[in-house]
Amino acid sequence: MGGRKERSRRGHRCCQKAGDLKPGKKSILLIGPPNVGKSVFFNHYTGLEASVGNYAGTTVEFLLGRTQIKDENYDLIDVPGTYTLDATNPAEKVAVDMLKQRPSGIICVLDANSLESGLYLLFQVLEYRIPTVLAVNRIDLARERGLYTDEKRMQDELGIPVVGTVALNREGLDEVQDKLLSAPVSSRTLPENSSARWKEAENLARKAQKEESLKVENFRQKLDRWLTNPWPGLPLAFFILALVFGIIIGLGMGLRQFILLPFFRGVVFPPLTQLVEGIVPSGVFQDILIGEYGFLIKGLEWPFALVFPYVLSFYLALSILEDSGYLPRLGILLDGIMAKIGLRGSNIIPLLLGYGCAIPGILGTRALESKKERIMISTMISLAVPCISQTGAFFALLAEVSILVVLALFAFSILAMFLAGLVMDRLLPGKRMDTLLEVPELLIPRTRFLGRKVFLRIKGYIFNGAVPMVMAVGIASLLYESGILVVLGRVLSPLIEYWLQLPREAAVPLVLGIVRRELAVLPLVEMGLTPIQLLVGAVVALFYVPCIAVLATLAREFNLKISLMVLFLTVATAFLTGGILARILGLFI
Repeated sequence: MGGRKERSRRGHRCCQKAGDLKPGKKSILLIGPPNVGKSVFFNHYTGLEASVGNYAGTTVEFLLGRTQIKDENYDLIDVPGTYTLDATNPAEKVAVDMLKQRPSGIICVLDANSLESGLYLLFQVLEYRIPTVLAVNRIDLARERGLYTDEKRMQDELGIPVVGTVALNREGLDEVQDKLLSAPVSSRTLPENSSARWKEAENLARKAQKEESLKVENFRQKLDRWLTNPWPGLPLAFFILALVFGIIIGLGMGLRQFILLPFFRGVVFPPLTQLVEGIVPSGVFQDILIGEYGFLIKGLEWPFALVFPYVLSFYLALSILEDSGYLPRLGILLDGIMAKIGLRGSNIIPLLLGYGCAIPGILGTRALESKKERIMISTMISLAVPCISQTGAFFALLAEVSILVVLALFAFSILAMFLAGLVMDRLLPGKRMDTLLEVPELLIPRTRFLGRKVFLRIKGYIFNGAVPMVMAVGIASLLYESGILVVLGRVLSPLIEYWLQLPREAAVPLVLGIVRRELAVLPLVEMGLTPIQLLVGAVVALFYVPCIAVLATLAREFNLKISLMVLFLTVATAFLTGGILARILGLFI
């Protein structure tokens, strides 16, 4: 392989056109189930942390980079994770289409801890008669459980190279790549149907893996049992989520109050204001830049001083939960509760992704086999799951007033999701699909990988969240200084002042929220609202119309009708709930 820096440079240039490329003769596919460690293989071979593109004609994302094998350049494609090639969902269809393009070779990555289900996928891959190397990953964790994999036996049975790997330690990764170009096409007679493949996978797993009973249950196994059983799993889940919530608020508030706000207000804004006042004469143009909704002031303060600290703390907490393997275990615990609304415990994962951004949460439903489940989860995310920018805005708005108000807001979010699920489960045709949930091993998150993941997500926030927010603030400044927002405030005043019992100025965030959801919250910060008004305004913003990008994603993933139905549902729920809440709270407070 070539030098790491050289590979990284070439790979990055390649990935800029990822959406235009398909596998070909000079390409290699990385195939395997989700959460098996393929991204570590990809990063090692290409030097890239992550670069994504959409497969031609679809919204399914994949990683694409460039690597060298024996001085030859190849495109390396990390195929969307899939358990089978049955083509029952968009991700599986893309995987099948990539295989039909006849790449130069395949690296199939399986988990040594769930070898039987992985071999079912491998048999489907081998049917395409493409040179393949099998990487049996996480053999170290399998040994802890008393599972020992005989790679030589598997190699003889399958007729392809088999390498045991520990991807996080880079163990075996170079050997996998070295064997790829000389890998033969498997000559094994493959099972003809699904039931035969499962039986063959079971037999081969039994031959290739020797299980030794452990005399003493190790701590990892004990902790796994504790986290997946109702007792003490549910109390532990409550404690873990409360701790995560505390980290997000505590770390975010500390960064905001003691570092970022003093920096911008004390170091950045005074000279910036003096510069504008010295160059631009007083009037509309100066107000657009540094006035009440000044583009140069609010455009920096809102995304980078108010929202960014909570984005950072949220992504740090979420990445720890992901890399530790806790999220699937939380799904197991919540399966009974989710079943009440026709969903599965594993569906909690796209819902949690929605707290980062609604779009990845919606796209995360593509692996589901039931269209009903996809529509339900996508609607629940659009209705009641605040994205990380909006969550940061809520913390900035409410956390200093009362933590209880923040908790009440998120209680509204969870209650609304549950009620929406109940209604949709009864109205939408279809039923819950019971499928096998693969649970990865519990791991201590590695600082190096954790840092990369958080960095990439922060980078995504800056380009996909902060920059559009800055542009939206610029539009808001123009509308405000031109008087258009004042006119809209008068038009909406009966709804705002009478029904929601908020000041007329609250019409401004409602207009801006159509462009960016967090802008339905941030202007409320400086309006001097009472605690009741703060909670009412936050609840309205919580359920209010999804941003334009989310509506476009819904239309692309499903159809325009569903997108418009979600738009109507969110707006109606926001104003109905906000008005009722204002009157109830007015009676008691």
